[in-house]
Amino acid sequence: MADVFQPIPARPSPVRTEGLIPWIRRNLFGDWRNATVTLFMLALALWWLPGAIDWAFARAVFAADADRCQAARGIAACWGVITEKHRLIIFGRYPFDQQWRPEVATLALVALLVASCMRAFWRPWLALLWVAVLALFFGLMAGGFAGLTPVTTDRWGGLPLTVMLASLAIVLAFPLAVLVALGRRSNMPAIRTVCVIYVELIRGVPLISVLFMASFMFPLFMPPGMTIDVLVRVLVGITLFTAAYMAETVRGGLQAIPKGQLEAADSIGLSYWQTQRKIVLPQALAMVVPGIMNSFISIFKDTSLVTIVSLYELTGAMGLALNSDANWRPFKIEAYLFIAAIYFVFCFSMSRYSLWVEKHVSVSKTR
Repeated sequence: MADVFQPIPARPSPVRTEGLIPWIRRNLFGDWRNATVTLFMLALALWWLPGAIDWAFARAVFAADADRCQAARGIAACWGVITEKHRLIIFGRYPFDQQWRPEVATLALVALLVASCMRAFWRPWLALLWVAVLALFFGLMAGGFAGLTPVTTDRWGGLPLTVMLASLAIVLAFPLAVLVALGRRSNMPAIRTVCVIYVELIRGVPLISVLFMASFMFPLFMPPGMTIDVLVRVLVGITLFTAAYMAETVRGGLQAIPKGQLEAADSIGLSYWQTQRKIVLPQALAMVVPGIMNSFISIFKDTSLVTIVSLYELTGAMGLALNSDANWRPFKIEAYLFIAAIYFVFCFSMSRYSLWVEKHVSVSKTR
């Protein structure tokens, strides 16, 4: 008998695993608990968002009119305080007619940071570019040449001071943290003891104490007539504090490297520094990218503490701008939301960059 052809039933199309709808299904409605929480948050948003939109946009006052803001107080936002005080908030006490200088300096420094995060700029000349941009930054901010009016560091403030402190603290703290982490694992007792004492001493006190010591106590130990600028002392304090915490993060990555790799490096005749540079550190740092980036974000936010030593960064400049004017003093919420948005943009960008780095360093593990 001839065989009868029996067609196989059509199989269902594959379920999409990428895209918005699969993400929502997987993360928001994966089971009944997630679905319940999602529906509750949606209901809460529908109840809260109309009033928030009405307060922030529909009835809000955007003009720099103190009388209108006072009339709308309690029922609508007064973004006029940002319109009126934004230059003082962003640039602090820097001379009003010279504020183009910190603006150009900050744009140059931010552009350098963005370029440093792009692989196309990872070349030997990037270090020279850092030197050139930092020289431009401090030259514009300080002045005293080419007809620029000298401006002392105690008048620097706002966003330029925040970006500068965070950037330099990150650049200086990272290599110091790596060296301290290696020192804590050293076979030399003297080096290991010094690194342990440094880390435990710094981690045992809050940053505000370190800044207080650097600003007020350290000058007492200086020889008569010798002084170091408060900005330099604060920068050193933030750098040492951050490096101590970051060193423990890096040490965790170093401890995750199998001992067999170190023994293999010894067997082929690699020196200590060749082993660290070619084998240990690339793997260890790749493992702790989230922790390192978390330290970088903390640096950026912790710069707000320098207000205690009379350096008015972004948060301090905001308080200075409003406390000195009784007409705009009641509208601190709007001002805080403004600087919170600035902090969020910088911190969220660093977070996204961290995910990009993690994706690229994990390529070798997925092959």
